[in-house]
Amino acid sequence: MLHHIEIYVSDLEKSIAFWTPFMKHLGYEADRWSGGMNYEKAGEGYFCFLPAPAEHLAAGYHRKRIGLNHLAFRGNSRSHVDELAAWVKASGFTTLYEDKYPFASGPNYYALYCEDPDRIKVEVVAPQ
Repeated sequence: MLHHIEIYVSDLEKSIAFWTPFMKHLGYEADRWSGGMNYEKAGEGYFCFLPAPAEHLAAGYHRKRIGLNHLAFRGNSRSHVDELAAWVKASGFTTLYEDKYPFASGPNYYALYCEDPDRIKVEVVAPQ
């Protein structure tokens, strides 16, 4: 099990606007501190989002470069994944592979794929 994951973001407030409700849907509690925002779930690791140093913002992020490709979370059920998909769309965030939802990865893999404000790919998969 991981202890924590730390992710630099280009605009902390925009990231918080996505991640706080998203993580709440998954059972994570938000904890704002002077340097960033943590999301923690009892007995599991936590996620920490921090503003990237200004001198590194120009490089940007892309999941097809070296580094993080995406974060995948377990959903509670297919209806839970559907609720998150509806929230992503209603909130104006980007869904991926929408024309193949919810089976973009195959007929037995029920999942939502979306992007956060920095285009970090996020997946939520339902149990089989």
